[in-house]
Amino acid sequence: MASPVSFFNSSALDSHISSSSRESLKMELLADVSLLPGEDRIIDKDIIYMCPFNGAVKGKVVITNYRLHFKSGHAEVSLTLDVPLGAISRVEKMGGASSRGENSYGLDITCKDMRNLRFALKQEGHSRRDIFELLFKNAFPLSHGLSLFAYLTQEKYEENGWNVYKPIEEFRRQGLPNDKWRITFINKSYELCDTYPTVLAVPFKSKEEDLKRVATFRSRGRIPVLSWIHRENQAVIVRCSQPLVGMSGKRNKDDERYLDLVREANDTAKLTIYDARPSVNAVANKATGGGYEGDEYQNAELVFLDIQNIHVMRESLKKLKDIVYPNVEESHWLSSLESTHWLEHIKLVLSGAIQVADKVSSGNSVLIHCSDGWDRTAQLSSLAMLMLDSHYRTLRGFQVLLEKEWISFGHKFASRIGHGDKNHADQDRSPIFVQFIDCVWQMTKQFPTAFEFNERLLLTILDHLYSCRFGTFLYSCESARDQNEVRSKTVSLWSLVNSQNDVYLNPFYTPESGRVLYPVASMRHLELWVTYYIRWNPRMRQQQQSPVEQRYKELLALRDEYLKKLKELQLPDSAPSSRHSNSSAANTSSSSPPQPYTHLHTHF
Repeated sequence: MASPVSFFNSSALDSHISSSSRESLKMELLADVSLLPGEDRIIDKDIIYMCPFNGAVKGKVVITNYRLHFKSGHAEVSLTLDVPLGAISRVEKMGGASSRGENSYGLDITCKDMRNLRFALKQEGHSRRDIFELLFKNAFPLSHGLSLFAYLTQEKYEENGWNVYKPIEEFRRQGLPNDKWRITFINKSYELCDTYPTVLAVPFKSKEEDLKRVATFRSRGRIPVLSWIHRENQAVIVRCSQPLVGMSGKRNKDDERYLDLVREANDTAKLTIYDARPSVNAVANKATGGGYEGDEYQNAELVFLDIQNIHVMRESLKKLKDIVYPNVEESHWLSSLESTHWLEHIKLVLSGAIQVADKVSSGNSVLIHCSDGWDRTAQLSSLAMLMLDSHYRTLRGFQVLLEKEWISFGHKFASRIGHGDKNHADQDRSPIFVQFIDCVWQMTKQFPTAFEFNERLLLTILDHLYSCRFGTFLYSCESARDQNEVRSKTVSLWSLVNSQNDVYLNPFYTPESGRVLYPVASMRHLELWVTYYIRWNPRMRQQQQSPVEQRYKELLALRDEYLKKLKELQLPDSAPSSRHSNSSAANTSSSSPPQPYTHLHTHF
């Protein structure tokens, strides 16, 4: 994970330090960055970082095939930047050979992770040409015929993270197949739908020919398939894309009959269809051949959730970045935040997922779609499943949820994130997955004991969404990943997470298997995720660790230390006297109060 910009002012480094000591410290500060296996240094250069918080800072930048690493050469102020090249969205030249003004010639770097970087170089001798060309080429490898770093890394982990999600095992965990739902492999060669996974769950009474006919009437062939089933009431969450109704109001009897099979599977009176879009957008989509389910679907009710499209979300996050980086405008903070509409969008997504979860919990099956079924649909299905199923609130269960609803079902990560692609203005870029993780964070804030994982996991996921160090979020669908041999040639992010899962665990977690979570989707209860969006501001770093959580961890460490000492005191000894004394101790302990170090009580 990329580390935030850090500062310290050292009182020890005063005027009494000798020049040799200063030089020694400078060499230490400019020491080589610790490289990952498979990471190669490309260029290093003396440079000036135009720090928005600390002014011009001289130092050295090292560019590898994975990262940009800057370390200051100042004895008084230590500053480090560590930026995966995958997190870079745009590299531009700043100023020209004739530019006037100090530090007006150099590079402007725009990042995908809510920060911008500016470096200044000397104007003489085209000093930026080599670093600009090498940085541009390695930050956007796919645009230059190069491989993403995920294919170059030589990292090894004990666990293979690609084994975290196995579709058949996950369906079995849900109690499938059964007499109402069956597993089909009709898409094993991606012939039915090239953006769907190979293993699908469909109504038991549906035939393979039915599925093919339905696919012709759903955008991109993304037919309604089961995502989750309620074990008790057998209500289901089904996901798909919009029907191809068009301006002429086309009908498809096979599609109508198929949705009736979904409804009949648990005798739902009316199948609720949640269209994530605003109704105006759904109507407008008819002009391009899309649309929504009309009155011809007699046993269904249609609900529009008013969640905006990818372009609105992209602009909203841009506005948020403008008000949080580099400086937070304190005087008009609330009105500025409101003008971004970011939390309003979070509220609508959460509110939609709550409606889905509530409907399923009460025994009614639902169908979710947006336009193509890979953006807002994924947000709604995965959040509703997180609310309904406590398994997905565990560390490994959450990994399964992401693999299942986002990765296998074809969220367009390649287009939305732009891995290795120089086209920063691509209109397909959008923070849909970031928005989903933000919604998860909102839930963890409202239910601090319900999730086994902590905020650090969410931050790690978002950092490696961009980093291109792992293959997990590369490409837009399973067929593309198979074609590019992602599983065999790259490492999964879950290999890293599960090899050090202690750092991602929530110390307050209390398992509750049957509990359904209903977060409050109200503007009064939603917060800006400061530790993500404003983490590059050094003043915010002091606030990142919750004092309660920090104290709890200290107490847990203290307990472990006491238990270790207790074991050391109870030395294993086979001598009869020792056994007798141990037995006596055990007998007396049953009648005496417990020792204070065996049960640690925390007070908050």
